[in-house]
Amino acid sequence: MSALVTIILPVFLVVGFGYLVTWRGWFKESAVDGLMNFAQNFAVPVLLFASMARLDLGTEFRATLLIPFYLGAFASFALGWSGARYLFHRPPMDCVAIGFVCLFSNSLLLGIPITERAYGTAALDGNWAIIAIHSPLLYTFGITVMEFTRARGQNLSTGRVALRALTGVLRTSLVIGIMAGLTMNLLMQAGLVMPAAFWDAVDMIARAALPAALFGLGGVLYRYRPEGDMGAIAMCCAASLILHPAITFGTALALGLDTNGLRSAVMTAAMAPGVNAYLFANIYGAARRVAASAVLIATALSTLSIWMWLTLLP
Repeated sequence: MSALVTIILPVFLVVGFGYLVTWRGWFKESAVDGLMNFAQNFAVPVLLFASMARLDLGTEFRATLLIPFYLGAFASFALGWSGARYLFHRPPMDCVAIGFVCLFSNSLLLGIPITERAYGTAALDGNWAIIAIHSPLLYTFGITVMEFTRARGQNLSTGRVALRALTGVLRTSLVIGIMAGLTMNLLMQAGLVMPAAFWDAVDMIARAALPAALFGLGGVLYRYRPEGDMGAIAMCCAASLILHPAITFGTALALGLDTNGLRSAVMTAAMAPGVNAYLFANIYGAARRVAASAVLIATALSTLSIWMWLTLLP
């Protein structure tokens, strides 16, 4: 019970506060959009930039850390896609969108604050290593699969479809922040020294990222109230909250991952689908109701599933 109160509850109270004030009309939806625009397109990319610039690239990018997490992620996509296709008989583009909901966990807005509160700032190196390739890899995969699905019957070349997918990934603000941070990391290793005023400014913006994003997330979740399609929504919740962390946990133990890495991998895998999963569905106009409702319901249910995984982890 102490983990629920001291680790999980404060994070979800911030989300709940954003939900409450938006529901009551004290924080307008236009204000939610403005706040999330600041958080997702500026503050969070700056946070990613700062974290990637300072990450020890030589020690954290380990196969024993990354394989368990991404094996669980792609297994969840496979479950989501095949369930949508063969169990719920959804159109092909809906199947990809539903698979992406199962694939894309909220590694940053929920994974970072939960892990930090549970295990301290020093435990976040594994989280940042996962996040460094999370958006680039999963967006590239999701957009590529969706573009090839859309291209069926359009007589488009493979190269043109791949270029369209790559362009979509490189325009993503989170990917830009990650790539800029990794570039800065390499330049600093080569001897570049940035003035203290630069890092002070970066850190000021970075510190605003998670509180603003969590508060705004509450407002966004109010907008996505659940409607119908409960079978597909339940499948997405099960894949995100149970299957993904379970595969990650079992594989990490089998590979002998150390305790800090195990915590980072499993806690990141245990997060609900991120709002980006809905944005992906919205871009393509596919399974938007399933995606929106799954994000909302899984985020609420994750208060219990995270508690369970915190209990199981060393």
